[in-house]
Amino acid sequence: MSARWGTQRVSAALVLVSVLAGCSDGPAEERGAPLTAGSGAPVIVPGEPGGGGRTATPGERLGDSGARTSAADITFAESMIPHHRQALEMAALAPARSADRRLLALAERVTVAQGPEIQALAGWLRGEGRAVPAGHGHTRGGMYGMATLEQMNRLRVARGTAFDRLFLQLMITHHQGAMTMAKAQLDSGTDRRMRLMARDVISGQTIEISRMRRLLGPAAP
Repeated sequence: MSARWGTQRVSAALVLVSVLAGCSDGPAEERGAPLTAGSGAPVIVPGEPGGGGRTATPGERLGDSGARTSAADITFAESMIPHHRQALEMAALAPARSADRRLLALAERVTVAQGPEIQALAGWLRGEGRAVPAGHGHTRGGMYGMATLEQMNRLRVARGTAFDRLFLQLMITHHQGAMTMAKAQLDSGTDRRMRLMARDVISGQTIEISRMRRLLGPAAP
């Protein structure tokens, strides 16, 4: 995998998190819930045609969301958090078990991209008055491509090329599950920030799946 593509993927993830963290709706009880600037990443408000923009002050209303939060939005956020956590757990195993620099670069990208996304999703759920899911979700093994506890234990004891092969097989399936979740969000979700994240998941993980399949070769799922 090229370093240039990796930089672009990580940059896109950080921009996405800035967008997600920059505005906070709070609980959206009805259509047209106001968007407000947060205290995190700065939010630029465009000026009049031909004029410059300005930085919004924390708490400033920036307009309406245009749609109330739907059940699909909540389901997406609540499911994606444990899904991402398992990906981080898998990625954290790589440095001590693999010598393949391409696989190690992939694991690093997963960590850099999905860690901040978890924080953004958790912040969004809290803003909606929802609890953040706890744990890594191993009990959900098989759901949305998540590895079972048995598969994770096999990955922990594997080394070298055996680890590389199993890691790629599990991560491809894991990514495919994330894309299924993201497509369901785009089909039924209404929150624009959750839809933005869903699009980013589909775009980024489609590329990663293609590259992982090339690394895995004929055995790729």
